Amino acid sequence: MRRVRRFGAGGRWWVWLGRAVLWALIIVIVVNGGRAAFVSFTEGTAPAQPQAEPGGRFPSTAASAYAQEFAGVYLNYDEAAADTRASRLAAYLPEGADPQLGWNGAGRLRLEEVYVAGVDVRDAKHGMVMLAVRVNGAWMRLAVPVYASGDSMVISGQPALLPVPPKASLPAPPAGTEEIDAPATSELERQLPGFFQAYAASDNADLTRYLEQGTTVTGLDGAVRFVALQDLVVPPGGNTRQITATVVWRIATAGTTRVPPGELTQTYELAVTKQDGNWYVKDIQGSTEPTGQ
Repeated sequence: MRRVRRFGAGGRWWVWLGRAVLWALIIVIVVNGGRAAFVSFTEGTAPAQPQAEPGGRFPSTAASAYAQEFAGVYLNYDEAAADTRASRLAAYLPEGADPQLGWNGAGRLRLEEVYVAGVDVRDAKHGMVMLAVRVNGAWMRLAVPVYASGDSMVISGQPALLPVPPKASLPAPPAGTEEIDAPATSELERQLPGFFQAYAASDNADLTRYLEQGTTVTGLDGAVRFVALQDLVVPPGGNTRQITATVVWRIATAGTTRVPPGELTQTYELAVTKQDGNWYVKDIQGSTEPTGQ
């Protein structure tokens, strides 16, 4: 009699079951391994979060204005109005500070002029504002300590009067004679007087003749009159040069014709370009050339 084999009969179904379990285990390992690798990869390559700055910058501009306002109270006192000064100073001083901030209540002081000379930033909250002040006819500097927290400020200590900066000594000019482009100097000596006349008068129509295309110069609107081109230094170069021109101006006298007008000699640095045989001005600025050089 012929025997019919049934599926799973004998030991073969164990083989199939083992294969199925093995493949399931492989799939689980692959999936979990791939997920772990993906997480590890994305975590490793994620952009770093921006670190918060350790603190904001000291508000130099606002502190300068604050110190100027304070100086208007601090450097103005009169023994006949000491209480008024104290009440005004209170707006700038921390709680418990001397209401007169060092003044003994005697005499008079008048602040005539005050300008910001600079700010020495100590950290994000502390700065020393340096003021140039003229009090009772004398110039000096006033160092004002300012503490800033957000939009709030306070005078954090006693101010200090300091002398004005000493006069500096200019270095000696370099030895030898500066090389000069004589032909270009001659050409510019003929053209620049017309430019400076138009510049003094703010004659826009005439100024345009001397300006490089696209350049705008407003001029001095008649405050001076051109007298002479006293000196001109034109170094060698190409079609674009930086030159130095010393000009004599006659200053307009307002209100009377009896007083003769004064004259001022001033030095300028000009950027000029040469096009079609003519020189054109593209910029005019003050000069750093030493006086008398």
